[in-house]
Amino acid sequence: MGDGGDVDLVEDFYGVYLLYSTNPNPRYRGRTYIGYTVDPNRRIKQHNRGTKAGGAYKTSNKGPWVMVLIVHGFPNDISALRFEWAWQHPEKSRRLREVGKKKSSELRYNFSLRVLSHMLRTRPWSRLPLTIRWLQQEYMREFPPGMEPPVHMPVAYGPVKPTRVKTDVSQEADEVEVEEICVICQDSIKKTDIMRCLSPSCVLVAHVICLAKRVLDSESGSGVMLLPLEGECPSCGITLLWGDLVRQKRGCYQHQHQSEGDNHWADTLTQAT
Repeated sequence: MGDGGDVDLVEDFYGVYLLYSTNPNPRYRGRTYIGYTVDPNRRIKQHNRGTKAGGAYKTSNKGPWVMVLIVHGFPNDISALRFEWAWQHPEKSRRLREVGKKKSSELRYNFSLRVLSHMLRTRPWSRLPLTIRWLQQEYMREFPPGMEPPVHMPVAYGPVKPTRVKTDVSQEADEVEVEEICVICQDSIKKTDIMRCLSPSCVLVAHVICLAKRVLDSESGSGVMLLPLEGECPSCGITLLWGDLVRQKRGCYQHQHQSEGDNHWADTLTQAT
């Protein structure tokens, strides 16, 4: 994935990456894609193998793709997913209003890097211990004067490999047994972050944030929404009420707990916008 040399090992890896299409077809060459992953080496293979291998629909048949840059050092998956959403949708993020729209003469790749330079100097991201890593140095660009990353954010070069420290063999076996994959982002899910469909026969397994973003995207015509209301299940297509999903996750359907549950997820999701 990188240009060779030593591989940096990183524990508790949460990263947001930038892909660049090297497709010889002028229609696709130069396209970009922004995504989130806990394993960049696995993720780039999925993108290049297509949707059947877990790649995203937007990248299918538009590659080969190169993962040129990844930002990592997020404290958890929620923090990384918020960063991903803002980088993907700068025009919708209230924190990035000064970035402006992409200029007609501006390459999509250059625009993506311009948005990133603003994000790294904007709160709350400017206070995180992030690392900006160029995986493919031939695509590297210098940050504009005055828009360099904060001094506490190093710029690194070359490949990175996530690593996980396990305490004993039995723990490792248990983790492999219960590992589940989000049907939306194709990354593994912690047991505490699983959201399932209300239909007993549905196989949907997704991150809370991934499913919330999918439902919010389907409601985009209804104005700016901070919390999802309802949408279709990505797996079986039934209509889901977000409040019902939250109450199911909390293991309760009583009315007196509805407000507490909705407020909990409001706190989790509000900053995504």
